[in-house]
Amino acid sequence: MSLISLASGKSLWRGYEYYTGKRVYMKMKKGENEYTGKVIGNGQTYDVHIDLEHPRKSKCNCPHADGKRIICKHMVALYFDAFPDEADAYIKEVEEYEQEQEELQNELDDKIRKYLNKASKEQLKEALYNLLYECPEWLFDRFVYEYID
Repeated sequence: MSLISLASGKSLWRGYEYYTGKRVYMKMKKGENEYTGKVIGNGQTYDVHIDLEHPRKSKCNCPHADGKRIICKHMVALYFDAFPDEADAYIKEVEEYEQEQEELQNELDDKIRKYLNKASKEQLKEALYNLLYECPEWLFDRFVYEYID
């Protein structure tokens, strides 16, 4: 498994932001598959070591990863700084996913609008009744408070 595949989605995104924000200010290759560096965090500088062959052996002295086998945003930032093509591939994948989600949302919006425009008043009342009957209590209470009381 790669360092990137082991990172959480949040660590990946924040690491990308740290990379693009130029928070990696020192990077050194320490062998075939290892890099060390310093990454500026929230007012603090963290010492980061990434091991590409054994990603779980990567280390960072930030509170999130210190003493744990966690891939943190500082490790991701160092990785992207060492491999900018990987950062480009990551953001391209994120943008493609967001575009797909937007298209799906637009399709759903269109279907809902078509239904609402075609449905009779009785069909709409029945649909609303079913939605309210099956929705979570907090949503029902909010609907009643905003639209009925």
